[in-house]
Amino acid sequence: MDGLDFNLLEGFRLLDIIDILLVAVIIYYIYSLIKGTIAVNILLGVGLFYGIYLVVKQLEMRLLTEIFGGFISVGSIALIVVFQQEIRRFLLHIGKNISLRRKKFFWSFLGSRRTTQQDRSEEIKPIIEACKSMSKSRTGALLVFSKYFDEEYYQTSGEYVDAPVSKRLLESIFFKNSPLHDGAVVIVDFRVMTASSVLPLSDSEDLPPQFGLRHRAAIGVTEVSEAVAVIVSEETGEISVAKDGNINMNLTPEELEKILREEL
Repeated sequence: MDGLDFNLLEGFRLLDIIDILLVAVIIYYIYSLIKGTIAVNILLGVGLFYGIYLVVKQLEMRLLTEIFGGFISVGSIALIVVFQQEIRRFLLHIGKNISLRRKKFFWSFLGSRRTTQQDRSEEIKPIIEACKSMSKSRTGALLVFSKYFDEEYYQTSGEYVDAPVSKRLLESIFFKNSPLHDGAVVIVDFRVMTASSVLPLSDSEDLPPQFGLRHRAAIGVTEVSEAVAVIVSEETGEISVAKDGNINMNLTPEELEKILREEL
């Protein structure tokens, strides 16, 4: 018995340990991305389906084995279709971490981050003032800050604007009698690219029931992209920020400015 244990340990390599750790990390990331969403129920259903297949195969129930086996043979394609949003979020999460590390190295190499932040603060100011004003008047608003402009996605679901950000422009768009007040404003590099854009709603089951379409759309767009969304509640005037599928609520204008300076 001791000789058998020794042989097993002898065949266990350092690469096997690394292999197990990498698989554990991947499983953790996948779980963190689908936690609290309907994808968990789908994954449980897939696991149950595969378990039944193994049982009927062991019992040599040929007809059921053929039926379940046919589904299993195309299972990888079906999983890609069903979990396309989760796969997209997973790849975006990996790409974002690589991008952040590259930017940190870039700024540390040039040593000019502080100057850039000072320049950006002037561009952020009209956004903060607009959000503060709309919060006081309880004007509902949804602003999406994207790193790039996806024409095929945003332009087809909203009105193309392409104008510099200003307090008056944002207030005019979200004025309750404005034809563009419904939907989101998409801002790229401090330019309003589109207004009245339709965004994907989050399918998370953990969201509070009082969340309206604006909050669900803000969370939804940050689940499938690297965007940052700012929401002004029409009912309470509360300012919130969504990022990576999470939402930070009841922010003051000062807190909003701090977050935007860090993210933009």
